[in-house]
Amino acid sequence: MSTDGALARLIRSAADHRPASEAEVCDLCAAPVPEDHPHLYDIGQGEVRCACRPCSLLFPAEQGRPGPGGGDVRFRLIPTRRVRLAKVDTATLGVPVGLVFFVPRADGSVTAEGPSPAGAMRWEVDAAAWQRAAAGCPPLAGLAPDVEALLVNTVHGLDHHWIVPVDDCFRMLAVVRREWRGLSGGGRMWPAVERFFEELTERP
Repeated sequence: MSTDGALARLIRSAADHRPASEAEVCDLCAAPVPEDHPHLYDIGQGEVRCACRPCSLLFPAEQGRPGPGGGDVRFRLIPTRRVRLAKVDTATLGVPVGLVFFVPRADGSVTAEGPSPAGAMRWEVDAAAWQRAAAGCPPLAGLAPDVEALLVNTVHGLDHHWIVPVDDCFRMLAVVRREWRGLSGGGRMWPAVERFFEELTERP
């Protein structure tokens, strides 16, 4: 997943406490969009794009389902649902951090991404290990490839496990980027991350 798309420009601005220099526009038709607007996942570029509501209706959320505009599935609509999960055993997935998100891909692979002193780190997750985790938590099997993620925070004894749209993961990375200091994150970053998770709300 890239952090260089239109949504990333928004969150970098927010992370630096700077207002956006221009009104946000749809990346497809250039129409102005409100703050609460849909997002699309650009499959070819691995980026998140802003969309107006009419353009968002042209693209599917589910893999392989053509939208009303025809067979173009370059873009996929990012869902808005959030589901809080009971504890998911992620220890067997081979990712050495407690703040991380896992994204199943349309080709069957699974990637994990989390923050580090050097910036965002990315890992390939063993497919068999992911299948075992999904067997222990059936909702994981229903994640929409590329556009939904398992977001986890077990740092400092916390126990947050969520199914979220991938744009929530970008927002989490923005919080980390804004507050990180030194090698361990400093005194401001972890409380800010905790607030981020406390403010998540379930959505259908």
